[in-house]
Amino acid sequence: MQLLKLTVGTFIGSGLLPKAPGTWGSLAALPFISLAYWVHPAYGVTGFLILSSIASLWATDTCVEKFGDDPGEFVIDEAAGQSVVFLMTGFTLHPASDIFILLIGFLLFRLFDITKPLGIKRLEQLPGKFGILLDDLAAGLYALICLELLKMVFKAHLI
Repeated sequence: MQLLKLTVGTFIGSGLLPKAPGTWGSLAALPFISLAYWVHPAYGVTGFLILSSIASLWATDTCVEKFGDDPGEFVIDEAAGQSVVFLMTGFTLHPASDIFILLIGFLLFRLFDITKPLGIKRLEQLPGKFGILLDDLAAGLYALICLELLKMVFKAHLI
């Protein structure tokens, strides 16, 4: 069971890649988010968000025990936060358009996750597994808002 929790917590090992594990975890989430949308356009991304959030809470203690407090290797929370960005995005299922949407959403999420503005830092300081997860969900929410604003401002038909 411990190996399964470590595999889930590192998001299938993406958090074990060298340098910037959060970026690797966020990047690794993008194909899963796309697949979730493809499987069920209305609820797929929401389903992935729920599953990755539950998985994050389930695997946290084992990963903290193995790697230390709020470990960089633990990136399932990044996958959950990254999925928040795309809750309102309808993908076109045209690769070029969807890759552009995913790239912009990825960059916005990483910006907020790394800089932790507007109360995100305070959420990260909450004790235990909820602090580890909530800061990423908040970064995802801010990125979602910015992505939707960009779509409105540029009137880009990204959906």
